[in-house]
This record gives sequence, structure tokens and C-alpha cells, in this order.
Amino acid sequence: MLKRTVTASIITVLALGAATACSGNSGDSASSGSGGSGTPTVKLMVGGIDKQIYLPYQLAQNLGFYKKYGVNVKLTTEQNGGVGAEEAMASGQVDMAGAWYNHTIEFQAKGKAVEDIVQLSGAPGEREMCTTKSGVKSAADFKGKTLGVTDLGSGTDVLTQFMAAKKGVKANQFHRLAVGAGSTAVAALKNGKADCVMTTQPTVAAIEKKGVGTSAVDLATTDGATAALGGAFPGASVLARTDWVNSHKEAVQRVVDALVATMHWIHTHSAADIADKLPPSFVQNQLVTKADYIKALNEDKGQFLPDGIMPAGGPKTALATLKLVGNVTTSVDLSKTFTNEFALNANKKEGLTTTTTPAGADG
Repeated sequence: MLKRTVTASIITVLALGAATACSGNSGDSASSGSGGSGTPTVKLMVGGIDKQIYLPYQLAQNLGFYKKYGVNVKLTTEQNGGVGAEEAMASGQVDMAGAWYNHTIEFQAKGKAVEDIVQLSGAPGEREMCTTKSGVKSAADFKGKTLGVTDLGSGTDVLTQFMAAKKGVKANQFHRLAVGAGSTAVAALKNGKADCVMTTQPTVAAIEKKGVGTSAVDLATTDGATAALGGAFPGASVLARTDWVNSHKEAVQRVVDALVATMHWIHTHSAADIADKLPPSFVQNQLVTKADYIKALNEDKGQFLPDGIMPAGGPKTALATLKLVGNVTTSVDLSKTFTNEFALNANKKEGLTTTTTPAGADG
């Protein structure tokens, strides 16, 4: 997601959070307001909260971890045609965005200081779903094909072009078509408008269930992303303006504490356990059953990092994709686009073991 990731088939604007009001203690309360409980309130907008790639934000809420670590997180989701989560964060409409890491690079290239405070996945969580008759087995077969992306200029668009370029296929040798997600993506394959579509769960499961396409390229797991893109690709994360982070470090740490605890919980529980803790509308709809959702999560659970640490080489991979497709043409200081400080503190505080090799200052 570079402009923004289009939300999945069910779009629900959630205004959730612990009932406790926030306060202005120690000058560290979030900008959302204050009350008398000593609990900061943080507004976090997610780029499609019901998408499987973004499940940790809501899972942390439902597990009670935000409340446990002393922060009132008000979750919302971006809507089709509305302001993207990262744009809402950059403009101050919300404090944080649940979005892809690579937005931080784009913002820096535009002179805006935004940083990634905790990394939730080491892969985009996408799959290239192709019809059998397309003959597409890898990006090397993209030439002459019509490839569906969520939207032109989106992350799926950039990744499609990047994968093709790595296989020697130029952007003018195939056609890109905006197909959205959910039922519209399924229809694009079923009706023959696209040979392939790049999409996430639960749309992937729906495509497989209807028999209209199969996975040709795996970007849904860290191993798959490394094979297709040349390295781990940091996907879901929490982004915030650097000036806001510096003036609200206690609130930031509490949010990261809750999400790091959630990532460890994900890695010690089954896909069925995870699904049971999510809202029913997230795990079953007109396209997929709960059993479908659980099966899909079992397959793609490998995208989630266990400890919230930015993986080594991840920032460099993200920068390479942006440069190749021309989204970034200026020099970028990767050390200013992310921090492992809060995640390392969170793991240490809980006595948890970090297993991700962290990225250094150069990415």
C-alpha cells in the first residue's frame, strides 16, 4: 500500500477503545483530549481493519492489551474513496496509522518526517492470484497479460511492476487494471477482465473457493516475499509523525507494548484461536466462511513478525521498490524512517525473546 490499501469487502468504521477517559498527566497525553484516569488516548486509523493482513490492531483491542498496558486506543478504518490512513495521520486527523512501512520513505522524500514505531509483518500479505488459462506461474509470465491491482498507484500496483522488472518484464509490456478487493476482484477473474489479481485474505480464499484462480506468487509470508522481492518486505506497521512521537513517548511506548504482546500471542496461538478473538464480521461474510478464514490464516500466518522488530534488509527492499517504479527519486535517510527503540523496550519489559534480526541504521 503506497497511496493506501483499499479496504476489504466489509467496510465498517469502528470507534472502539477502553471506556476509560484519557488524562494530561506528565504532559504526555495524546492530543485526543484528557480526563482524570491517567490513561492517554490515541487515535489509530487502519488501512482496512477487517483485512487479515491488519488483524493485530483489532486483536490487541479484543485481547484487552491496550487497556492492560494503560492506553485507550480508538480504532477506525479508512473507507473507499476516503482519506487514506497514512494521509489522515500526516494531516493530524489521527495520531497513528496502521499502514505499510514504505509510506515513511515517501513522506521523507516529500520533506515530511514520519516514522514506523513498531513492525508487525515482514511481508505484504498479498498473493498473485491467476486463472489457469492465463498460464502465469511467476512474474516472468506477465508479458501481454492484464494484471489486476487494488488501485493504480497503490502498493499492489508498485509490487506488480517491481516483480515484473526483476524478471525482465517492462511495465509497458502488460496492462494494469484497478479491480479493488473482495467481490470486485473475484469478478475480474471470473469474468475474464483480468488474467491475475494481486490481493489479500480473505479475498484469496474466496477466489480459491470459487475455483476462479490459484496462487502464482506468494507475497503473503516472509519467506515468500524474500524469494519474490529479494528480501523481507515490511508490511503492516504503526506510523506516526516524528514530532508527535517525540512529544508523546509514554503513550507511544504503551501502544507498542500492547502490540508487541499481541505479536507474541499470535505466535503462540492457533489460527482458530485468533479467529475466535476477532469480530464475527471480520472472519465470515458473503465470500468466505469462518473455516475458510482459519484455513487462509494458517497458510499466511508466516507474514507476522513475533516481536515487532524491523527485520534486517527490510527498509532497503522497500526503498528499492519505490525507486524502481519512480515513486522516490531523491536520497532518503532510512535511519529516520523507523525505530526499534520502543519494540526493544517492550520485549525487554516483558522478558520476551526477540528472534527477528533487526535492521540497522542503514536499513
